Amino acid sequence: MPFLKTYSGQHIDYRNVTASQIVTDDIAVALSNICRFAGHVPEFYSVAQHAVLCSQIVPAEFSLEALMHDAAEAYCQDIPAPLKRLLPDYQRIEEAVDIVIRQKYGLPETMSTPVKYADLIMLATERRDLDLDDGSIWPVLEGIPPSEEIAIIPLKPGQAYGLFLNRFAELTGERL
Repeated sequence: MPFLKTYSGQHIDYRNVTASQIVTDDIAVALSNICRFAGHVPEFYSVAQHAVLCSQIVPAEFSLEALMHDAAEAYCQDIPAPLKRLLPDYQRIEEAVDIVIRQKYGLPETMSTPVKYADLIMLATERRDLDLDDGSIWPVLEGIPPSEEIAIIPLKPGQAYGLFLNRFAELTGERL
C-alpha cells in the first residue's frame, strides 16, 4: 500500500503530502494513541498530553505552535531521538510533513526557541514524574529544570484526545 489511511479517511502519500490531507482530528487521535519514550514508561503517557502541557508553559503567542510541535508524529510516529538521528531518510520525510503542517496552521517555518525550551522543560518534568530518573546524565537536559507548576498524571488516550482538541479550540476558536 503506497499510502497511510488516516482515522478520517485521508490517504497520505509520504512523497506528496498536502495541507488538505492534514486534519486536526487525525492529529489528535494519533497523538493520543502514541506513547512517549517508545512505550518505556511505567504507565501510558501520550504525545498528545505532552503537547498540551508544552502549550501551557510557553508565552501565549507560542501556545499553538507548542501544541502542534509534534504533530508530524501523527503521520510518522514518535521515534526516540537517538534512533531518529540514525535514520536520515526518516528525518527528511518527517521534516517534509512538518513543513506542510506548519504552513497549514500558520506556524513559523522552524520551531521557535521558546517552544524548543518548553519541550526540554517537559522532558525534564517527564523524567522526574514518570520514574525515568535512574541517576544517569541526560546531556540534553544540562541546565534545564523540570516545571515546578506541572505534575504529570498520565491520561488515558481518550482523555488526552479530548484535552488536545479542547486546547486546540481554546487557541484557535475552531470547534471540531
